[in-house]
Amino acid sequence: MSLKGKVAVVTGAARGLGRAICERLAEDGVHISAWDLNLEGAAETAEIVRKMGVNAIACGGDASSAADIAYAHARTIKDLGQVSILVNNAALSPFCKFEDLTEEAFEGLLAINLKGPFLCCKAMVPHMVSSGWGRVINISSSSAQTGAKSMAHYVASKGGVIGLTKALAQEYATSGVTFNNVPPNFVDTPGLRDAPVDVETFAQTTPMKRTGKPRNIAAAVAFLASEDADYITGHTLGVNGGRYSN
Repeated sequence: MSLKGKVAVVTGAARGLGRAICERLAEDGVHISAWDLNLEGAAETAEIVRKMGVNAIACGGDASSAADIAYAHARTIKDLGQVSILVNNAALSPFCKFEDLTEEAFEGLLAINLKGPFLCCKAMVPHMVSSGWGRVINISSSSAQTGAKSMAHYVASKGGVIGLTKALAQEYATSGVTFNNVPPNFVDTPGLRDAPVDVETFAQTTPMKRTGKPRNIAAAVAFLASEDADYITGHTLGVNGGRYSN
């Protein structure tokens, strides 16, 4: 079965991984609803994929807001049709020593990184189930598999994403809807370049001694969205240059 003509929502689509995922899905003929708090960036992504020959819209909003998600979902259905592919990519990845980590910061990050995917699934999975076909791909993190210092709140949130993926995969295993997650490692994105990390030096500590590319993550997402992956659910497909072996 071709993905041509199906509709995908990609959160965090204004740049980096989200934009690369939109472009890769568009190569397969998927119509794109690009969601991001940065509406200007999401609009740029939508314009890029429209030039690739698919329909696309941009929706601005907060990934942790049920109201914003409801609005963007309704607009997507109106302009593009029902959603068959959901890529929960929107996230923040701040650094903070545990001794300085506040309850507010912890809860705030979980709201974006974990509650956001939960709310998007609540909005879109029911139609996928009723139609008998759907793909949910959550972007987690290899940090949730290995741990990472000064990122306790981030690691906890992404560990929750992996757990949520597995739980939903079990619950909906006979529905025709699959749930999988992709944990990137050290991917060269604007977000990574903005982080307080010496990218080139840290890359040398990884097994492949280089950063990954956004297209590496996008390719994994496209595979999990494909019909070839219809017998894969609850899986963690690591794209990490050897940092962690399942």
